[in-house]
Amino acid sequence: MALVELLMPKMGESIMEATVLSWLKTEGDVIEQDESVLEVATDKVDTEVPSTHAGVLKKILAKDGEVIEVGKPIAILSTGEDDSSTPSSTVVETTTEVPVTEEIKEVTHASNSNGAIKTLAKPDTNRFYSPLVLNIAREENIPMAELETVTGTGKEGRVTKKDILSYVSNRSSQPMVVAPEAPITSTAIPSQNMPVSVSAGDEIIEMDRMRKMIATRMVDSKRISPHVTSFVEADVTNIVQWRNKNKNEYKRLEGGNLTFTPIFIEAVVMAIKDYPMINVSVDGDNIIKKKDINIGMAVALPTGNLIVPVIKNADRYNLVGLANKVNEIVVRARENKLTPDELAGGTFTVSNVGSFGNVMGTPIIMQPQVGILALGAIVKKPAVIETPTGDAIAIRHKMFLSHSYDHRVVDGSLGGMVVRRVADYLERFDTNRSL
Repeated sequence: MALVELLMPKMGESIMEATVLSWLKTEGDVIEQDESVLEVATDKVDTEVPSTHAGVLKKILAKDGEVIEVGKPIAILSTGEDDSSTPSSTVVETTTEVPVTEEIKEVTHASNSNGAIKTLAKPDTNRFYSPLVLNIAREENIPMAELETVTGTGKEGRVTKKDILSYVSNRSSQPMVVAPEAPITSTAIPSQNMPVSVSAGDEIIEMDRMRKMIATRMVDSKRISPHVTSFVEADVTNIVQWRNKNKNEYKRLEGGNLTFTPIFIEAVVMAIKDYPMINVSVDGDNIIKKKDINIGMAVALPTGNLIVPVIKNADRYNLVGLANKVNEIVVRARENKLTPDELAGGTFTVSNVGSFGNVMGTPIIMQPQVGILALGAIVKKPAVIETPTGDAIAIRHKMFLSHSYDHRVVDGSLGGMVVRRVADYLERFDTNRSL
């Protein structure tokens, strides 16, 4: 028998610590190698931590809510052939008892003979929900007020995937009566700025953990970097025509949709090669010039939050490779399947505000980068074009590019030239190129 420490694993570049969300196993449970034992959260993503060894969970060292540095022990495992409790292939399922208070009383449950739905008499408004549970609830048109009444069997009453799927299967055949929401008793919300008054009928919505992190990062970025934004309008008619001509062929060959995003990223990469001093970070009085070109791509999640996965070494992909990578990242991001490493190491970011119908935007820089490019909506406009017989007015596809940059190290000349070069590459797009 041997005792082995389970350590907090490294989960990506620059991630030095993680918060323990909940343990999936309890002391005394049998664990298989690579089996998930706990959920943790970094400042970039929530993920599960697998066990590095098979054995028995002897002692939990890190409690729920505790912040643990990477490489520090979080549990002790008992391993070895002499351990009679170690199974050969069976995974032991564990259950966690959830205390029932006087305020939360259980009513009829699906396990009863009549198959009725089990709900809470009073909504649990402070309960944490995983992105998976929220996605299922959204797909099944379950409002938050109703979700808060679903009985959870997870730790601290959390609703698990099994709970929500069981609820959905019974909900489809039975009417659901949602308990009235608890009255709002507070009269003001603490704020770092001016105090906010709350009137009758106002709804107070607490930020989820990701929104709190986004808020902190945005405030920090505006405090750290003096933001300046340059704008350029680009004629992307050639790109629109080329995409229309090739999108069906791409779908036949690759099975996905050919969007404009990979074409824009390709132009950004070429502009960065021309102006490598935009691909830098600031470290005190030093400028770190990055060798790799890692493009962050802002993705809107179903929850309304924003996440920025990174395409590492984007300059090594051809256009089809970029298109495949973009499609893969979007799907993985919206299914909450990204790893922490896929959210780290970006050197420049693009944000497609045009996907929301916006013609332009002034994005906030992702620290410690020094530049971010917003891509506006493509709009048909009358424009003056040069022809062999003179100037003429024609309908063209136009878009605005907005480049926000850190004025500590990027002057207006460099910031303006970068976005202008991106527009030049888009306008010179070869319509005869093949996939």
